Amino acid sequence: MWSTRFSERARAYWTAERTQALTGGKRLAILPAEAPGLLRALGLLDGDAAMAPDRARKFFQINHLVRLLEPQLAAMHAAHTVVRIVDAGCGRSYLTLLLAHCARMRGAGIEILGVDRDPDLIAECRRRTEIAELSDLVHFEVDNVGELEPAKLGEIHAVVALHACDTATCDAIALGVALGAELIAVAPCCQAELARAWSSLEGTGGGFAPVWNAPHLRREIAAHLTDAMRMTLLRGAGYEVTAAEFAGSEHTPKNTLLRAIRGTADADAARAYAALVAATGGCGLRLAERLPR
Repeated sequence: MWSTRFSERARAYWTAERTQALTGGKRLAILPAEAPGLLRALGLLDGDAAMAPDRARKFFQINHLVRLLEPQLAAMHAAHTVVRIVDAGCGRSYLTLLLAHCARMRGAGIEILGVDRDPDLIAECRRRTEIAELSDLVHFEVDNVGELEPAKLGEIHAVVALHACDTATCDAIALGVALGAELIAVAPCCQAELARAWSSLEGTGGGFAPVWNAPHLRREIAAHLTDAMRMTLLRGAGYEVTAAEFAGSEHTPKNTLLRAIRGTADADAARAYAALVAATGGCGLRLAERLPR
């Protein structure tokens, strides 16, 4: 069987010395000798089981994600026989397959639906899932996350989104809130909505004018403020939210993970959001119209 032969090859290749050289002694949840099929499916291991240096960045990203999400996932697995997750804007299925693999290793029940609007990506996701031998746990659909109907999805315990671009991250957040998900975890990418709105203010006065009038600063600062606004809106919708770095900046500049755990709504969140919008020029996010505040 291919997977058995490849696993044997990986165990032979990844000696203690090579593993130490890769990890630098760090304790990682996913190691090449222990999860060769998964890492091969994700394109991180070559046919000889080696890992090219340029793929180590993604390898460390997925390991850090496991560490950050593990406490919430463990709590959900303790509470539910089968944890049901939607990966919104699943892309090439890195996070989808990672979560399924980790659940299988723990012997925990899980069902994951990966959604992306690109049919070619979904076809690639299905191919990877077969290689990783996770087709019984993971399914994919071609769809627009913003058009998913929560009532048709049934009970969903978590919504995740890794590098869903621009307003797709807001779509994932809105979906998670509409579903009453216990966990919403998003790693935003290419947040342009706020920067586009600020561009219309270029040349006008105001305390934030130095930002509006500098395109580079406008893009960079808008990304951070977008996340601050998302966090505030989520708190108003009944979630406890934290922001964490899920990979070092040497691996990727898009390295913020927002983790929202269902709890009690913050009564001051609406006022805090309005104040933040007002202080930065009066431009907010469309997400504000989609969430309860």
